[in-house]
Amino acid sequence: MRLATLRGKDSPHVAVLTELADGPAWVAVAGAALELLGDEHCPDSLAGLLLRDGPRLATARAVAKGLRGEEPPHNVRRWPPAEARFAPPVPRPGAFLDFYAFEGHVRASRARRGLGMPQEWFAGPVYYRSNQRSFLGHGEEVWFPTSESMMDYELELAAVLGEALESPTPEQAEAAIAGYCLLNDWSARAIQREVMKVGLGPGRAKDFGTSAGPWLVTADEVGDLSAVELVARVNGREWSRGSPGAMHWSWGQLLASAAAGVRFEPGDVFGSGTLPGGCGLEQDRFLDEGDVVELDGGELFGVLSGTVRRTGGSR
Repeated sequence: MRLATLRGKDSPHVAVLTELADGPAWVAVAGAALELLGDEHCPDSLAGLLLRDGPRLATARAVAKGLRGEEPPHNVRRWPPAEARFAPPVPRPGAFLDFYAFEGHVRASRARRGLGMPQEWFAGPVYYRSNQRSFLGHGEEVWFPTSESMMDYELELAAVLGEALESPTPEQAEAAIAGYCLLNDWSARAIQREVMKVGLGPGRAKDFGTSAGPWLVTADEVGDLSAVELVARVNGREWSRGSPGAMHWSWGQLLASAAAGVRFEPGDVFGSGTLPGGCGLEQDRFLDEGDVVELDGGELFGVLSGTVRRTGGSR
């Protein structure tokens, strides 16, 4: 099942993709739940739906099943796929953590700085907390800090939590994942190079913009991540390709490590970290003003695009 947060004229709406009588369409879950299920209290946000229904998202599944091959009631909003305008699946998550889970990326990016592979990396997952208020949807512009000379993208996958977690086992953490989406953790490498000398993480080199989406694919539909291939293109030319199944740890291990003694809530977002070869830093080439970066997850995950801008230019 696929869910998205679509921009409406008034406010965003959580929608489910289903096959109607006249073809595929995104259908507003809350409106359809009222008409089909008599549900007067269905939340109209993905975070609210997760908080009420948990990772299985029973209401959205019932709506999709009830509408399959049918014509929805006239007062239920629907969007043909070509007309959908995507916000991030969870526009303002309560928390956003990004892991460093691919050995190939760690080795290559550190080698660019003349550094070897730290053996501590193998002891357990590491991550940093980033800015959960800077999420961008498909097609939006990302504004890099003024004068940043090494603008970069990162090809990643993100997991969205479907229920509260606190000190779970890896199995419990894995079961709490509602679904996955593409993630571009935009990076200001020149700033990052300087601030990380202090030893407190990337800071403002990362917190100005993170693209997510275009939609969420539920965990049961994703299946085996080793069979998934992601591609990054810049202005239509391929720069990166890889599989999110190449992580050193499972998603359950990542989330269980982060949630040891810490509570996370439905709708919180966790990035995998950069796939091997999944950024300009590893290739010693960077983005220019006006570049369009596309992360392509095929038919399953769709395409997540963003246009590079530099703060101080014309908006």
